[in-house]
Amino acid sequence: MWHWWHRFWRRWYPYMIYPPSPPPYQSQQQQTQQPTYPPYPYYPPPPLYPPPLTPEEELAMLEDYKKVLEEDLKEIQEDIQSIEKRINELREYLRKQGRQP
Repeated sequence: MWHWWHRFWRRWYPYMIYPPSPPPYQSQQQQTQQPTYPPYPYYPPPPLYPPPLTPEEELAMLEDYKKVLEEDLKEIQEDIQSIEKRINELREYLRKQGRQP
């Protein structure tokens, strides 16, 4: 059940970008030369997901999220229909040309 919550917050609250941490301080008394390595990539911590305060707030958030997902689904279905139409056009063209795939 946590999947909807994760997707909801990932969609509405993207990861915050933090500046990389400063390099550690090295004293001047160090006599041995250590090899230098490239810095590790910095990954920001994932955002904290505060739970809703009341069931009413959770219900409102879920209803809004459902609307957004339904809109996305509608757009994807329209894309699929246009792709299927183009596939049929190309098959018809190739059939008329005598080059059946």
